[in-house]
Amino acid sequence: MKTQPQKDRIIIFDTTLRDGEQCPGATLNVDEKLVIARQLARLGVDVIEAGFPFASPGDFEAVSRIAQIVGTEEGPIICGLARSTRPDIQAAAEALKPAAHGRIHTFIATSDIHLQYKLKKTREEVLAIAGDMVAYAKSLIDDVEFSPEDAGRSDPEFLYQVLERAIAAGATTINIPDTVGYTTPAEFGALIRGIAEHVPNVDQAVISVHGHNDLGLAVANFLEAVKYGARQLECTINGIGERAGNAALEELVMALHVRRQYYNPFLGRPVDSEAPLTRIDTRQIYKTSRLVSNLTGLLVQPNKAIVGANAFAHESGIHQDGVLKHKLTYEIMDAQSIGLTDNQIVLGKHSGRNAFRTRLKELGFELSEQDLNKAFLRFKELADKKKEISDWDLEAIVNDEIQQAPELFRLERVQVSCGNSTCPTATVTLRTPEGQELTDAAIGTGPVDAVYKAVNRLVQVPNELIEFSVQSVTAGIDAIGEVTIRLRYGERIFSGHAANTDIIVASAQAYINALNRLYAALKSGTLKLAATPAIAEV
Repeated sequence: MKTQPQKDRIIIFDTTLRDGEQCPGATLNVDEKLVIARQLARLGVDVIEAGFPFASPGDFEAVSRIAQIVGTEEGPIICGLARSTRPDIQAAAEALKPAAHGRIHTFIATSDIHLQYKLKKTREEVLAIAGDMVAYAKSLIDDVEFSPEDAGRSDPEFLYQVLERAIAAGATTINIPDTVGYTTPAEFGALIRGIAEHVPNVDQAVISVHGHNDLGLAVANFLEAVKYGARQLECTINGIGERAGNAALEELVMALHVRRQYYNPFLGRPVDSEAPLTRIDTRQIYKTSRLVSNLTGLLVQPNKAIVGANAFAHESGIHQDGVLKHKLTYEIMDAQSIGLTDNQIVLGKHSGRNAFRTRLKELGFELSEQDLNKAFLRFKELADKKKEISDWDLEAIVNDEIQQAPELFRLERVQVSCGNSTCPTATVTLRTPEGQELTDAAIGTGPVDAVYKAVNRLVQVPNELIEFSVQSVTAGIDAIGEVTIRLRYGERIFSGHAANTDIIVASAQAYINALNRLYAALKSGTLKLAATPAIAEV
């Protein structure tokens, strides 16, 4: 599926695996990136920016594997980011070789503040580099995207020159980034209109936009840009990304879906056209949001548009009465349109492996035999505890199992003693990477604190717990609880996630999950062990 310049539909470029991963604590390993990439393909995105191949061997491997496995003839374009240097562009080209449709996305800053303080180059030098490096990328791959970094604060006349040079050198997409989230919708729309009117060869390329949400205006800026000719939107699931994040894919897609009659004329369509403006399968939105949240450890706020827990909830009596009489009184879209279904009971303790596999496929999960076996065992364990198992329970089980954190330390047993007149105590048994079984006990301010202190005594890896959160997957006393934690080690943040009907067990497993990521980074040499271990208390 190769994306060609089109004026009557919007190309969705997903950068969750590149820009989204730059969000502190959202670091993903190769297997986790592959899981998300497969789901992005099911979602129907046109382009997956899989990473920055030159940045690290891990990024190179991730881009290469996604290119090979997800970048099929019928799959999305797989894109790799590269600075405007030959080594970066060469690395991107090598990583993208397995893809049926690959794209190199190269960039260089164009604002005077970046030229003076970051690049220390003149406008003439930047103009020459942009043309030369796009031409070099074009010699290696047919599909080339060029971005003038910090375009929102660049001199428009210079920006037009750079874009004209890039297109002449072979760029098939020109991306206009609001790198620091500074512009307002009116300003951003005017910027896109200026480019459409003043770059002579702009009709030879797709105009794309990329923006950060520092002022909460990223989605509004993009929608305004669409009105003036932008036909590719660069966004992330749940809006994750550096600082305040990126424009949220789910918000952009649903805005274009719900308000398509408003946007139809800007894309040259009849006002009443019901044809979708994007290729996105909106029924996959909620599932994709949950997957990214679970794997990155970044929770979605309850009042988040489209995918937040309260997005389709009504507490006001007036609202409830109206919705019961007719949904459109207070709902502008159907929850089912994003794949949010009722908590339907589908399986029980007598359900077999085939029924389990079939239901997972219906929910969009395609697991390897090994992962299926692990998930089925977890399902059977849960079925012994719960009479009724919902789709959400199954989703929690699978998402927990497919997180490919290295299993270095393994939780064998955890036992706690606590109460209002008892000193909270935890006894924990771990199996070390060498296979040794170790047990220790600790006292804490509560049961989870005691568990974490006992684990720290056993693992002896310095860390600081900076976030601990618990969410219930379903209602009821027997609900699965999902625990997400984040640890800091120096400047790096590591996340852990686990789900269990026993919240203490889930807390312990999530902590071990995060510690294993930290320990793996230390063992690989990408982190240096702190001189004086300072294991923070919970």
